Amino acid sequence: MKVLVIQPKIGMGDMVIYLPYIHAISKKYGGPVSLLVKDNSRADEILEGDKHIDEIILLDRTKNNLGKHDGIFGLYRLSKTIKNKNYDKVFIFSSSFRYLLVSKLAKIKDIHQYPLFLKKDNIVTSAKTFAEKELNQKVSTQPILNISKNENKEKFSKDFKHLCIGLSASGPTKRWDVNKYIDLCEKLNENFPCKFYLAAGKNDSELIDHFFKSKVRKNCVSFDKLKIKGTIPIIKNCDLYIGNDTGWLHISAALGLNCLALFMDSPVMAYGKYSKNIFVVVPEGETEETTTHDTLGKEKISFEKVYKKAIELLN
Repeated sequence: MKVLVIQPKIGMGDMVIYLPYIHAISKKYGGPVSLLVKDNSRADEILEGDKHIDEIILLDRTKNNLGKHDGIFGLYRLSKTIKNKNYDKVFIFSSSFRYLLVSKLAKIKDIHQYPLFLKKDNIVTSAKTFAEKELNQKVSTQPILNISKNENKEKFSKDFKHLCIGLSASGPTKRWDVNKYIDLCEKLNENFPCKFYLAAGKNDSELIDHFFKSKVRKNCVSFDKLKIKGTIPIIKNCDLYIGNDTGWLHISAALGLNCLALFMDSPVMAYGKYSKNIFVVVPEGETEETTTHDTLGKEKISFEKVYKKAIELLN
C-alpha cells in the first residue's frame, strides 16, 4: 500500500512535532510513507535515513503566490505530480479544502483529513486527536529523531560540558537578548569548563559576532556554515540545549537532550509540553497556560531562573 502524508506547516520545529504521527502511520501500514512538505521544513535533511520515510515531495508555495504550486494552475500541477505516484491512501494534517481537492484530483480513493476550515488549533492536540482517531490507537506525542551510528561520529571531551545554545528564532520578539546569553555562558563557564555550540544560521551573523567578541569566544562553535544534517550529530552529543522556542529546540528534544526553553512570545501549551525533555521558563507574571504568540515577554525572562535551572539540569 502506498501512503502519502501531507504536512504543510512551515519550519523545522513543526516537522519534528509531527514525527510521532508520521511514524505511527508508517508502522500501522507496514512500510515507509511519502511526505508532502514545504522546503523550509528541512525534512530532506532532518529525516535523511529515516526508515519510515521513502520519498519527500516539496510543496512550492510562497507568500507572494509565485510558487509553482500556487494558484489554480499550481493546484492542478501538484495534483498531477501526486496522481503519477499512484497513492492508495492520504493523511492530511491540515483543514484546508485545497489539499482535499488536490487529493481528489490525484484520484486517491482513501482520504483522511482534519475537519475542514478549522480556524484555531493546538498543533499537538489536533495532530494527536486526528492520528488516534484515524489509526484507532494511542500515539505518543514524544518525537524520536534517529541517526545512524555512522553519522554519530562526534567525540566530545568529557572535560567539558557541551551546550547547544539556541540563539536563532523566527522573529525578534521570540529571541532573548544575545548579551544575556553571553552573560549566562560566561557564568556557567565559571562553574565548569564548557563548550558552546551556537545554533544559528546565516541570517544570525550579528548574534554570532557578539559571541565571538566575548570572553567565551574560544569555547564557541557556530552552526552558521553547516547544513542542518551536519549539526544533528553534534547536537546529539551535547549535554543540554538552552535557547529560544525555535527549530533547534525541537530537534534537540527529539534527539533526547534535556532542553531549557525560553518561551517569550509563543504558547507553551502548544510547543513546550509535548516532550518530556523540554523544561520551560516563561516571563515574570505569566504562566505556562497564559503564554501566547502575543505575550511579548522577552524583557521579563528571569536571568536567575534560567541560570539556576541550567545548573540543575547540568548536574
